Amino acid sequence: MIALSLAEIAEVVGGQTHDIPDPSVQVTGPVVRDSREVEPGTLFAAFAGERVDGHDFARQVVEAGAVAVLASRPVDGPAIVVADVQTALGALARHVVRRLGATLVALTGSAGKTSTKDLIAQVLQRKAPTVWTPGSFNNEIGLPLTALSATEETRFLVLEMGARGIGHIRYLTDLTPPKIGLVLNVGTAHIGEFGGREQIAQAKGELVESLPEDGAAVLNADDPLVRAMASRTKAKVILFGESGEADVRAENVRLTDTGQPSFMLHTPSGCSDVTMRLYGEHHVSNALAAAAVAHELGMSAEEIATALSEAGSLSRWRMEVTERPDGVTVVNDAYNANPESMRAALRALAAMGKGRRTWAVLGEMAELGDEALAEHDAVGRLAVRLNVSKLVAVGGREASWLQLGAYNEGSWGEESVHVSDAQAAVDLLRSELRPGDVVLVKASRSIGLESVAEALLAGGTEGEVAAR
Repeated sequence: MIALSLAEIAEVVGGQTHDIPDPSVQVTGPVVRDSREVEPGTLFAAFAGERVDGHDFARQVVEAGAVAVLASRPVDGPAIVVADVQTALGALARHVVRRLGATLVALTGSAGKTSTKDLIAQVLQRKAPTVWTPGSFNNEIGLPLTALSATEETRFLVLEMGARGIGHIRYLTDLTPPKIGLVLNVGTAHIGEFGGREQIAQAKGELVESLPEDGAAVLNADDPLVRAMASRTKAKVILFGESGEADVRAENVRLTDTGQPSFMLHTPSGCSDVTMRLYGEHHVSNALAAAAVAHELGMSAEEIATALSEAGSLSRWRMEVTERPDGVTVVNDAYNANPESMRAALRALAAMGKGRRTWAVLGEMAELGDEALAEHDAVGRLAVRLNVSKLVAVGGREASWLQLGAYNEGSWGEESVHVSDAQAAVDLLRSELRPGDVVLVKASRSIGLESVAEALLAGGTEGEVAAR
């Protein structure tokens, strides 16, 4: 964080100092909420959770180097006491962003946010010091913590914004007002909470509504609901996609023999070839979105293409590809799942597995509401249409719908199977995998299916997968 005195922080957040001998002492390190991340100069934000209360760690974090604790009650050590820690954290982030002078890029979408954010960060980092959201730290706590990790040297701040309802993104943009706003897509993730894709579009569009007149709205030309958001902003509109009308577009899209996308990148400043290290054709759209942002910030087509070709995955469990010594390839994409990302992962599996046996180990997609049956059924059918060798549906009722869809599409007993839990999936795979097989593991984060991939890569004996 930029250096601020405890007195200044207390004034910004409307708090009272407690047990602070010298209010002129400065916070020079990051603001953190995890006591394990404390370092000298840190401000520790104490949140009271269901199982752990950060206030109880006050003495420990001060001894570890924290300058003070941002707390909702007096603690055993120097503190700034506020009515609500989350509100105070947001106020501090708003203050720091105003002081920074960095260009703030915000992005949202139903699928691909984290992968695209990682691409944007890696491209912009070649131009100037860049800070970005770690993982999918994209909510009302994670976003201000990310903003507060910026320093005086930061020139670009890339923030992922998630939403579970109308008004969520508006709240986040009030904390950290963006200059460039990117909307990737409107899909069915969290459709059970929103009530429909139109409502999701309404929520995602709050990002472009927040942009200033001298800002830029980067919109997906291939998604009608996103493209329609052009009417909701006073900023300049930049379109990306495979559409011929897109300002930044891809031509001659193809997959390499290993399933990595290659294409010709077209921007208003020129063209250049891209061959990505990431897996799956869905990353083309993510790359175009990153390219559109980078173009707006003054990078050439050649610079952007080179950066995209060299970029890797910065976040765990997102199409992580690992080959075992016996030649089995494990694709761990188990961080999250929705119908769009499931389809993209299955197509990537099919491309990677040409001439090899392919396994789709799929768990439930959460928060689909009334669409759950139809969407799980459709994913099961797609696995069959893509000639996936074996579908292993893992979990309860929704997982059984995956297997049912595959069965109704024409699979038979040995091509699709439903198992009760992760351990059963591991047992099955260990008994049937052969050298050269490709295994995709994917499910909603709450299902915890990453344990299957980890068990396959760790080897070992049965019984190692914890019950979830």
